Amino acid sequence: TGIISPTFCWAPFVHIQVKDVNEFSPAFKESMYKATVTEGKIYDSILQVEAIDEDCSPQYSQICNYEIVTTDVPFAIDRNGNIRNTEKLNYDKQRRYEIMVTAFDCGQKHAREDVLVQVNVKPVCKPGWQDWNKRIEYKPGSGSIPLFPSIHLETCDGPVSSTHTTIELQTNHIGKGCDRETYSEKSLQKLCGASSGAIDLLPSPSATTNWTAGLLMDNNDIIFKFDGKQGAKIPDGIVPKNLTDQFTISLWMKHGPSPGLRAEKETILCNSDKTEMNRHHYALYVHNCRLVFLLRKDFDQADTFRPAEFHWKLDQICDKEWHYYVVNVEFPVVTLYMDGTTYEPYLVTNDWPIHPSHIAMQLTVGACWQGNMYFHGSLASLTIRPGKIESQKVISCLQACKEGLDINSLESLGQGVKYHFNPSQSVLVMEGDDIENINRALRKVSYINSRQFPTAGVRRLKVSSKVQCFGEDVCINIPDIDAYVMVLQANEPKITISGMDHFARPAAQFESERGVILLPDIRIVSTVTKTEHSKKNDGANKPVVLEEMLHDLDFCDVLVSGAELDPEQECLELDRTELQGKHLDATNSTAGYSIYGADTMHNYEQVLQQIRYRNWYTSATFERKFRIKCSELNGHYTSNEFNLEVNILHSTNSNYMDHVNKVIVQPQFLQSIHHPEESISTVHNSDINLLPFRLFVSVVPSVATVVIVICVSVLIFIIAVGVYRIRTAQQHSSTDNESSKENEMDWDDSALTITVNPMEKYEKPHRAEEESEEEDEEEEDTTSAESDESEEEDDEEEEEEAIVQKRGKQNLTRQEQLEWDDSTLPY
Repeated sequence: TGIISPTFCWAPFVHIQVKDVNEFSPAFKESMYKATVTEGKIYDSILQVEAIDEDCSPQYSQICNYEIVTTDVPFAIDRNGNIRNTEKLNYDKQRRYEIMVTAFDCGQKHAREDVLVQVNVKPVCKPGWQDWNKRIEYKPGSGSIPLFPSIHLETCDGPVSSTHTTIELQTNHIGKGCDRETYSEKSLQKLCGASSGAIDLLPSPSATTNWTAGLLMDNNDIIFKFDGKQGAKIPDGIVPKNLTDQFTISLWMKHGPSPGLRAEKETILCNSDKTEMNRHHYALYVHNCRLVFLLRKDFDQADTFRPAEFHWKLDQICDKEWHYYVVNVEFPVVTLYMDGTTYEPYLVTNDWPIHPSHIAMQLTVGACWQGNMYFHGSLASLTIRPGKIESQKVISCLQACKEGLDINSLESLGQGVKYHFNPSQSVLVMEGDDIENINRALRKVSYINSRQFPTAGVRRLKVSSKVQCFGEDVCINIPDIDAYVMVLQANEPKITISGMDHFARPAAQFESERGVILLPDIRIVSTVTKTEHSKKNDGANKPVVLEEMLHDLDFCDVLVSGAELDPEQECLELDRTELQGKHLDATNSTAGYSIYGADTMHNYEQVLQQIRYRNWYTSATFERKFRIKCSELNGHYTSNEFNLEVNILHSTNSNYMDHVNKVIVQPQFLQSIHHPEESISTVHNSDINLLPFRLFVSVVPSVATVVIVICVSVLIFIIAVGVYRIRTAQQHSSTDNESSKENEMDWDDSALTITVNPMEKYEKPHRAEEESEEEDEEEEDTTSAESDESEEEDDEEEEEEAIVQKRGKQNLTRQEQLEWDDSTLPY
């Protein structure tokens, strides 16, 4: 039957292997790598970079190597991309490194783009304040400037629970312990509203206050230094002998521990007997760093015991720093204020009262009258105010510093920070639990100096901190900050006084009840000069005078030049109401008028413009000279010395009368008229407006002068008529007889006789005589001037009589006149 079996066909398999081509470059996963390391350490791996490759084969898709492209860097990289430093890094040497890294696949194809690796180096963590400047400059008039605007505290991640920070401004080397106003003591008293009557026992030496001339003195701030070998005796009459139950003693004192093993009493002020008993009535002294005030009242037969010694034990008495002490006495209560703070005394009862006696007493400073118990240290502004005690407000004002620490925006500190200032604002203490709050608070601490002309120089700053951790008293040691404020020099002012420096008034005005105003237009201005850099070709620095500068003065003196005022006949006066509403006071003496007090230049001008000079006996006085000078900061800046000359015009002044006569008789001499000391051509510009007044006052013609003027006018008229008649006579016919000519000439001759003789024989000699007298006027005294005046008037009267006599004798002198006339006639 047949069977068909199936047939199988086998086809071969072909294996095709595709070889990979290295068509892709490695690429880094990050565009940039950053790392931070601490200086001084060697790291096994700072960071790791990583690259990938898109090729498929293991040969080309794997990264086989990394390489640092940047040369000369202290880093290395391994095959896995780990970067390490090859040497210790130094923060001060370099704070940041930037290196370029590339990658290679196993086919040695490098990355398309290299990658930047940035390594920051930080210093070794040291706890302390960071980001502050050691030097802070302060320009006068800048107000309040921050001391540490970017400061922050680094604790190195310590577990801080609270921070205690103290900022101290060190100004003990300046003046009286800080930058205070350097006005005179009287000016400061007036500025602070103190009661009048304070007596300065340590004034600057002068002719009237010469008891301090022998003491060692710091002229800049009127500070007296006592070396334990000297003292000053206060003259009698300066301080009342017996003080009342109310008075105040105030002073600045800088004192250290007493020298030697055995501390002696060191007298500041002592009032004792001059002879015999040598009793101390009252005294202020230092003993074993105690301040002691002794006050022994007179014996009054009362069966009572009263305190006689008042002791205060204070560390500040011997700390070699300046402090302000005020002893207010309301017997039997005595209160001490030191730097504005009140201190109660330890009392010692008096069991030996002083019995009355007639022994003279001596008040001394720096020692007692017996020449012992000398003081070692410095004193300033030692005053006694009898009859009154000082208020705490005034005391605080007198001792206040004009520079110190300040905090801007106190409300922004928040409740998390507590702060405290000392009275002088030189020390600030801050406490807080949060470091960030402390950082913000310290950035707001500022330095301020309210003086317009502060003392230039260095003020050192010290910031000390204590950091507490949880459960520990002090866990982190924070180094102190030592910085300083450099106060720059202020532009010094130039104070200039100007005004009318010469004037004259009639004697009657000086003798009047109100006298004459001396300085009606006085002007006080202040300017400052600074140097600006010029950008012109010469490159020179050019001084530029700025506009007027407004600031306070503290005294102006109007002093007499030459002999002092005679109180029997002259004085300077000022209505005291002019001082009301101003911080000014004034004193008057035979040497002049002194106005003092810290006040504006405008207020000083107003007061100076009201000072009057009176002289109720002017017959012996013809002029007075004054000089005016003003000061700022107790003589630190002074004005120019402005000189004023005042002339007293007398109605019988021969000098003026002679000049007036010359003006009327000889008009050509008008320009040479002058007052006794200077001609019009040399008169100061400010006096030009007074010349008409001077002429009006002095031009008072005498009777003789009026007669001469009338006579000369008549003679001129007659001459004119005579000339006219002569010319008319010449026109007559020649046939006229000689008798008619003689008759006509007789008429003409009479006219010519009257005209010629006075002009020929009187006027010219008289004019020469007047010119000779004019040259001698300035050398003659008042007595000779009056004598010459009377003699000249007699000569004028005699010459007038001679003219009249010549008119009556004209016929007798006809021939002489005809001879003179012939020489002048045209024919």
